[in-house]
Amino acid sequence: MTRRASQSSRTWDPRSGRTFTPRSQVPQPASLTLCHRRPSSSLAMDFIFEGFHIQSAEAGNTINLELPLQPLQRALKSALNSISATLRLTKKDGLPILSMTITTTTSNAAPGTRSSAAAAAAAAATSVGDDPFGDDDDGIFQQEHLETSLRREHEKIITQDIPVRVLHPETVEMIMQPKVREPDVHIQLPPLLQLKAISDRFTKLALASGSAQKSPKLELSANMHGGLRLRIATDTTDICSVWSDLENPELDPAQLEGPVEEHPSTKFREEGPNRWATVRVDGKDWSRVLSVGRLEGRVIACFADDHALILYVYVPHYDDASADDSVVTYYVQSYSA
Repeated sequence: MTRRASQSSRTWDPRSGRTFTPRSQVPQPASLTLCHRRPSSSLAMDFIFEGFHIQSAEAGNTINLELPLQPLQRALKSALNSISATLRLTKKDGLPILSMTITTTTSNAAPGTRSSAAAAAAAAATSVGDDPFGDDDDGIFQQEHLETSLRREHEKIITQDIPVRVLHPETVEMIMQPKVREPDVHIQLPPLLQLKAISDRFTKLALASGSAQKSPKLELSANMHGGLRLRIATDTTDICSVWSDLENPELDPAQLEGPVEEHPSTKFREEGPNRWATVRVDGKDWSRVLSVGRLEGRVIACFADDHALILYVYVPHYDDASADDSVVTYYVQSYSA
């Protein structure tokens, strides 16, 4: 099964043309960095916050926090459709917490009933004929709009406290994304949701054959000539899907430790389209990684042959087309053959 990808003229870094630089090597401006085991992300502050104030004694004005994901997810869900949300690092009973203050509105009136504002307006309209002072046209007592005060009465404040642990910079150095060797192949992936659908289908076929393990291993290969191959092989099943004409973005020479001519990817390119870099991934874990495709970001995959796969998911800043994309990074270790 072969799929041909349309060539794209998109650039990966607007400052360096059609070159690609692994984001872990690039100094970042004010940003929010999230790490959770293998995946991590670096997001521009204005990608999430309308305004922010940070004051820290650490270098780079940095604050490192460790927090549980479930309370954070619960707080973020509470902020959906809210008027505003403010996040503060503070203390409660002597312990550090992230306190999210959410301003929202109460639910609308039930169907068939009128809101208090509408009822008040209707009552005023029907009673003006019975009001001996209703014909006040002298302009002394002008009508006032009640919208602002009525809306304020319907606002509701919700506070969500998230327990955190403040980490020392030396501790953070131990949990940042792992160091891997220079990639042998770097390639732009096809749309992740398309890749996920095919990967899930291969995993289900392997499980249905009965000869696969509880979690089948998928073989993912790429070359420096625009080729990508996804394969599942068991005792009874051996199928693959191939993409061609994908883009192999060029590396930025300024970010490399040595000459581009000596980079592993250059050697893979010179050896032709039959030189593949291959990794083996758990089918179910791989499916969860590909769920990031919902972000609709551009993705570059870096293959370290038979060692690891690193995905850089570039999330566009829709509110500011000139801003640099934020990036989510996934590290996937390869299983042995």
